[in-house]
Amino acid sequence: MSVYERIAQLGITLPEVTPPVAAFVPFVRSGNQIFVSGHIAKQNGKPWVGQLGLNVTTELGNRAAWSVAIDLLATLNLAVGDLNNIRRIIKLMCLVNSAPTFTEQHLVANGASELLAQVFGEDGMHARSAFGVAQVPFGSCVEIDLIAEVHDR
Repeated sequence: MSVYERIAQLGITLPEVTPPVAAFVPFVRSGNQIFVSGHIAKQNGKPWVGQLGLNVTTELGNRAAWSVAIDLLATLNLAVGDLNNIRRIIKLMCLVNSAPTFTEQHLVANGASELLAQVFGEDGMHARSAFGVAQVPFGSCVEIDLIAEVHDR
């Protein structure tokens, strides 16, 4: 089954890639690796604002991370032209806008990790970091970036 068939089975439509709002690019290719810039959680096209452990639940944070992974897939698709050319997702870094006492960043990050595993199967299993941070751009609750490997050209 192709990556796109798995995406369709999950009821996902890849969105248009939004250009960055600063002096950086959405992705960089170096050899067989693609480095995708951080993407923030959005809800209805606007930053999904909030802080985990204060006004966003772990469950909602998990859903926010899932939605960020969809945006990451769209950027990865732009970077490689065909998601079936992804050899493996290597690394995910998840920044969770967290209240000082919040300790479930790993459960929030699972939203993105689980989606990538469903889309890419074993090749979607990756190394990961999940951090609690004092703030994320635009007050978003989650920001995630990733590194992927593509098949040789």
